Amino acid sequence: MPPGTPSTGASRAVPSRPALEPGTRPATSSRRPGPRRSGARVPTRRLSWRTKLRRDRSLLVMTVPAIAVLVVFAYVPMLGNVIAWQDYSPYRGFLNSPFVGWANFERVFTNPAFLHAVENTLTITLFQLVFYFPVPIFLALLLNSVLSPRVRTAIQAIVYLPHFFSWVLVVTIFQQIFGGAGLINQTLHTHGADHTVSFMTNPDTFLVLITSQAIWKDAGWGIIIFLAALTTVSPELYEASVVDGANRWRRMWHVTLPALRPVIVLLLILRLGDALTVGFEQLILQRDAVGSDVSEVIDTYVYYQGVIYGDWSFAAAAGLVKGVVSLALVLGANKLAHVFGEAGVYRRA
Repeated sequence: MPPGTPSTGASRAVPSRPALEPGTRPATSSRRPGPRRSGARVPTRRLSWRTKLRRDRSLLVMTVPAIAVLVVFAYVPMLGNVIAWQDYSPYRGFLNSPFVGWANFERVFTNPAFLHAVENTLTITLFQLVFYFPVPIFLALLLNSVLSPRVRTAIQAIVYLPHFFSWVLVVTIFQQIFGGAGLINQTLHTHGADHTVSFMTNPDTFLVLITSQAIWKDAGWGIIIFLAALTTVSPELYEASVVDGANRWRRMWHVTLPALRPVIVLLLILRLGDALTVGFEQLILQRDAVGSDVSEVIDTYVYYQGVIYGDWSFAAAAGLVKGVVSLALVLGANKLAHVFGEAGVYRRA
């Protein structure tokens, strides 16, 4: 023992530690005392319905007026659908009208006029689905990526304004432009044209006419929905795509459109559910001008059969068929959206 070193009376062997490599730090234990975590979930306490009722009573009271209005004006009138199985007469009422079973539904499916109305309805729906549905998406992408915010706001307000017009005013404006004595024909007559063209009374252009009216009136509403969806896109995604060398079209295809996909799917499902309702007021205003052969749809047919001709039971049966088919379209489209990984109208349980 070297001199000057205090003696402890007994020498203890100290275990030697392995030498560390240069630039490394000694390992320290990061384990903290406490119970070990397991993979099992911690059971949550389920609240009874009495507890939930006391907790949410204020919100439930606020919804009572809306539920009452919905029940009185939406669900109670559904009881009147019983006339679809009756030979209903308003003079005898529900209780005294005799039941005829499914005879009215047999008349619906064997009536050539009703089948022709269904054909016109599907034709108009498919045409507008192809040529009208993408227009708000295109305009929203254009306003979001090209124009400045001030110009975008001004154009959005101008395009959205016709949404507040009634169909009577919309048809009148188109009549003043495309009618027999409208602006186009007056211009042609001024420049020496011998004949005039009336788009408002031409059955061959009626499909294009009503689609143009729908675009002019309601495209602004769709622009607002899609622009609101675009505000949720993180600017960091665009910055990262620019750093990766993506041009404007690549950013639109890989960033913007995927952000719009859930909204597009949702609106497409709702559009399919509304496929058999293609604008009753718009078509009935122009029915006499072009004839019922091209303008008769399910809603106008039910209106004329029930209200004008008084065949209430037949009209109720046709309306029920339309409602069931519309419900099937919504459920089918929503199921297809789940297959492609989208939420749709409602999520799967």
